[in-house]
Amino acid sequence: MTYLLALDQGTSSSRSIVFDEQGHIVAQAQQELPQIYPKPGWVEHDPMEIWRTQLATARGLSQGRPESQCHSRLGITNQRETTVVWNRATGQPIHHAIVWQDRRAEATCAQLREQGKEALIQSKTGLLIDAYFSGTKLKWLLDNVPGARAQAERGELAFGTIDSWLMWQLTGGALHATDVSNASRTMLFNVHSNQWDAELLDLLGIPTSLMPKVLPSSAHYGEVRPELLGHAMAIGGVAGDQQSALFGQACFKEGMAKNTYGTGCFMLMHTGRQFQTSHNGLLTTSAAQATAQTEFAIEGSVFVGGAVVQWLRDGLHAIKGSGEVQALAQSVPDSGGVMMVPAFTGLGAPYWKPDARGTITGLTRGTTVAHIARAALESIAYQSAALLLAMSRDAVSAGAAPVSELRVDGGACVNDLLMQFQADLLGIPVVRPAVIETTALGAAYLAGLSSGVYASTQELSSLWRAERKFLPTLGADRAAALMSQWEHAVRQTVLE
Repeated sequence: MTYLLALDQGTSSSRSIVFDEQGHIVAQAQQELPQIYPKPGWVEHDPMEIWRTQLATARGLSQGRPESQCHSRLGITNQRETTVVWNRATGQPIHHAIVWQDRRAEATCAQLREQGKEALIQSKTGLLIDAYFSGTKLKWLLDNVPGARAQAERGELAFGTIDSWLMWQLTGGALHATDVSNASRTMLFNVHSNQWDAELLDLLGIPTSLMPKVLPSSAHYGEVRPELLGHAMAIGGVAGDQQSALFGQACFKEGMAKNTYGTGCFMLMHTGRQFQTSHNGLLTTSAAQATAQTEFAIEGSVFVGGAVVQWLRDGLHAIKGSGEVQALAQSVPDSGGVMMVPAFTGLGAPYWKPDARGTITGLTRGTTVAHIARAALESIAYQSAALLLAMSRDAVSAGAAPVSELRVDGGACVNDLLMQFQADLLGIPVVRPAVIETTALGAAYLAGLSSGVYASTQELSSLWRAERKFLPTLGADRAAALMSQWEHAVRQTVLE
């Protein structure tokens, strides 16, 4: 038996998971990652702490276990857009990592918009101008860390997202690389040619010498130093977390879609080799690519998904633990007309309303905390439904069929009430896989492909297994009426 080790470096924790050839979890380890908030709207991580926690979890699964010597390949998946710059000679970061949620680069984004660069950037990268992406974070570091720009001009610094940072450390500085899916989230990468774009680099004043080599998501990247994990191991797969989840869900064909229910929700629909510009508030991004051939996906992000349950627990004290929310919500037959829009940090796709604030509407004297809990849970499904409806409109306008099935993963997908309501709103089956750790599984599959453990994506498709399928029980008219009520509630979140 061959085992595959996946490193899953996320925003709140570093995890390592060992999978067997059939995609079953054999072992896993996790460590929390401290968050750093220097100023309002700023979020940072210590890059050395990212490395320490990730290495510790990997070592825990690679030393002293009977299957550890069979780890033939290592795959990496990571929080996207988080930006690190380090010194090539010392390997030390010049500043904390700037996390994807960080908004400090908004001033640069405003300048780009004022210069009328939206169409240029979207046509080359598929992205909208936003501080979310890595390019403007990198510019901030060069402009604000003393001496950084001069060092960069001399070729002394390296830039990378978290995958690049981990690979540099794993190989002892022998490898400065990334994959197409992570590169596509920088606002500096031409997704048509799969190359760093000279015009975009020049626009932000970023020297080319900073940039990592870009490879397909499934490729031989380099060798892990044997002393780190106790034996030699090749890095064979790399992908940003959401593209990795799309791959782990075996969504390899045009029109296949997945939704990850985490702190936020991230929905991706594979569009094949077609670069499709969204006309409904979504992004175009590179999918994880098993070869040098370009592949794309349409993506939408919900800022507050499962986090609304945390708010019920920590803000309202309506529940003591997140696991209680389903029972509380099921204690009433419906939300009693209550609608919650959890726009605590604005609304993401497809609305893009940064000024929106959370609302609860439809309250009566008969409203109980159970109705509010149910409305909170249903808000996750409403927001995700808005994403999928936008994706389907994009698909139809491009001459493709609308999404016919939604594959789901992430922690909140274990909630049966939520998944059933999601199917009811969408009018299509919602399918939960046997392995919901699809982000890490995608990285393992990419590594297995490059090493010959798997012959093709067709073989990976045959390994994908459903645990439960939720079929819609509402009529189309009723579902449409509910979505109309939701859209009315959304309009009330922005004060005129």
